[in-house]
Amino acid sequence: MSIQKPKGTQDLLPGEIEKWHYIEAKARELCQRFNFGEIRTPMFEHTELFQRGVGETTDIVEKEMYTFLDKGDRSISLRPEGTAGVVRSYVENKLYGEPDVSKLYYIGPMFRYEQPQAGRYRQFHQFGIEAFGSVDPSLDAEVIALGYTFYKELGLKDVTVEINSVGNSAVRAVYREKIQQFFAPVKDKLCKDCQSRYDRNPMRILDCKVDQKYGEGAPTILEYLDEECQTHFQAVQEYLTAMEIPFRINPRLVRGLDYYTHTAFEYKAAGIGAIDTIGGGGRYNGLVGQIGGTDQPGVGFGLGMERILLVLQAQGVDIPTAKPLDVYLIGLGEAAERECVKLLQNVRLAGLSAEKDYLGRKIKAKMKSADRYNAAYVAILGEDELAKGEITLKTMATGEQETLALADLVQTLRERTGQV
Repeated sequence: MSIQKPKGTQDLLPGEIEKWHYIEAKARELCQRFNFGEIRTPMFEHTELFQRGVGETTDIVEKEMYTFLDKGDRSISLRPEGTAGVVRSYVENKLYGEPDVSKLYYIGPMFRYEQPQAGRYRQFHQFGIEAFGSVDPSLDAEVIALGYTFYKELGLKDVTVEINSVGNSAVRAVYREKIQQFFAPVKDKLCKDCQSRYDRNPMRILDCKVDQKYGEGAPTILEYLDEECQTHFQAVQEYLTAMEIPFRINPRLVRGLDYYTHTAFEYKAAGIGAIDTIGGGGRYNGLVGQIGGTDQPGVGFGLGMERILLVLQAQGVDIPTAKPLDVYLIGLGEAAERECVKLLQNVRLAGLSAEKDYLGRKIKAKMKSADRYNAAYVAILGEDELAKGEITLKTMATGEQETLALADLVQTLRERTGQV
């Protein structure tokens, strides 16, 4: 039996990968406008980082991490999300010593052992941003706005933003008791996971898809916000309104990670079945200190690339794919073929995309190959033309042919393709 890719992974092939390039380029260009700089962290970290950073009571840490012992008998995990690694790097490289807010973005693969479904893989990819060093609610609003703008500029339709406040540690301590009191009469009816969450992290019961019916009428954390949390949450709403970012308050939104404080938010879009969440994030004012650094406030998001692509496809949004080939070179005869190898290199060094035949095919098959590559021009070099120092250039869109001096080919192509 042939070896196949692992379950929950995918091969990104030519014809498809160009869509990824387009989305990644949009993310980078937008981050530059918002003054975020790129960071790249390891794809694996010490397991303790995720236990402390993501939270030991989360499904990610309890069930979904790819964890193994390395040859030094150290527990290592493939990163299941991006924030913890960025925070570790922020602390280790003492970025908190910079005078300004640290604004960082990342694009890369994450790994979770879960059941694959539409838009969900065991190796998946996220575009995320993290901003450290300020409690200003306008920074929360800016982070939300960047994600919303990203979706809109890609062409996604009907994207909605849902926001909530998950308070601070004092507020959650009070709310924890209220939630436990509410679910106490039905504790034995809850699923196995939620029975475990009841004692360790009862807010997560509200996030459970299985036990939603038992959560009807549950108190919301908004009822218990203190003045500081209320002021912060109100300011976030006012800034979003000022930036004309549409949103709605979802008091049941708690997110699946333990580190959030104050603002939590998600982006929603229809198009991938029952799953409508395409990204989310929030503020995490205690995470830097929890991971071991001088405590600094932070806020960020993570957006799923696979889900973005699925929604774009479902909504019929065209994504620019491969750029047409500038020129396809055809040599007729042994000496002409050798000259084409030299020409091919010169054309490519001039900044143009170029290709030739490597299979020894007839000219008709070579022309079909040029068509498949969607070449703008075909340059045909025969033995007689080589002797005269000439070459035939065919414009594929019109079929028009002309004879050029061989020495003028590169400059002519650069002018015709706008490279000069």
